[in-house]
Amino acid sequence: MKKLTLVILTLLILTGTVYYFFPEKKLPINKKIDKLVVVKGTRTMDAYSNGQIIKTYKISLGRAPIGDKEFEGDKRTPEGQYRINDKNPTSGYHKNLGISYPNKRDIEEADKKKLKPGGEIKIHGIRNGLGFIGKFQRMFDWTAGCIALTDEEVDELYYTVEIGTPIIILP
Repeated sequence: MKKLTLVILTLLILTGTVYYFFPEKKLPINKKIDKLVVVKGTRTMDAYSNGQIIKTYKISLGRAPIGDKEFEGDKRTPEGQYRINDKNPTSGYHKNLGISYPNKRDIEEADKKKLKPGGEIKIHGIRNGLGFIGKFQRMFDWTAGCIALTDEEVDELYYTVEIGTPIIILP
């Protein structure tokens, strides 16, 4: 039994090491991303340029990933049509791209329930000082409602996505 446990543990470590260090496709140089589409159910975000998917990112979401964001603190990632409205190079989570949540519809829905809609929804990297986690951050949904990538992936988008770029977040 000990031998089997040791073999399984060794295989897990080797698999994790290969996963961590296996290079992923980089965003092509000189491509401007003009639309982002997030599909929460598959934990993916497609980056488009001139109507074509250029890259698909694997993402992490808020800790309560099912359903649309309803109020501040619900740990959900919003669903709907938004825009990139900010870029922060000195974020507490590497760099980030701001998402224009809440929009008018989100505010009206929260008002009906007498709740605050929340805000500060971002596409961001890993908490500063923990970037070594890399792709392992994808293993679970851990944000307060944001969309998380590796630090390297946020760097790619930070320089290729302009403020005003549409982002559609689907269930």
